[in-house]
Parts: sequence; C-alpha cells; structure tokens
Amino acid sequence: MRKETYNLEGIEIEVEVFDESDKDAKRRRLAYCFRIIREMSGMSRIDFSEWLGVPYRTMQEWELGRRAMPEYVLRLIAYKVKNEFREE
Repeated sequence: MRKETYNLEGIEIEVEVFDESDKDAKRRRLAYCFRIIREMSGMSRIDFSEWLGVPYRTMQEWELGRRAMPEYVLRLIAYKVKNEFREE
C-alpha cells in the first residue's frame, strides 16, 4: 500500500492510502490519526479522555475505529494538542 501525509492543523501524520471504494477507509484513517495524536501527548487513554473532557468509552471507540469520529472533532483535538504541548 502506498502512503500519504495527512495534515491536521500542522501535525503531519503518514497514513496508508486505502481504496476509496472501501466505505470504512475514512473511519480507519481518522482512528489511526487520533491514536497517533494521543500518543504524541504522552498520555494514557484515561488521562487523555479526562484532559479532553470526552467520555472514556467514546474516545476508546474512536481510537479503535469502532465508531466514526467527525473529522472536525479530530481537527479540534489536533489543534489543542499542538498548542498545549508545543515546545517552548
């Protein structure tokens, strides 16, 4: 599979390009990006969910790709992580 760079509010994440006929491709891509962003924060799932104010189960379902995460929510989370964890 080929890869492309996905830019979320200045955070660049390399993701696999899925066949567009695959209806779950976007959900999997967003789940992968969400996991990478959480890992960049250095927080566990529990800590990250508390920091965001998002219920743990919802966040877990997003990260595992079992529930669709709206792309705008991922962009807002990326923005928050980038701005709160930027090196000074």
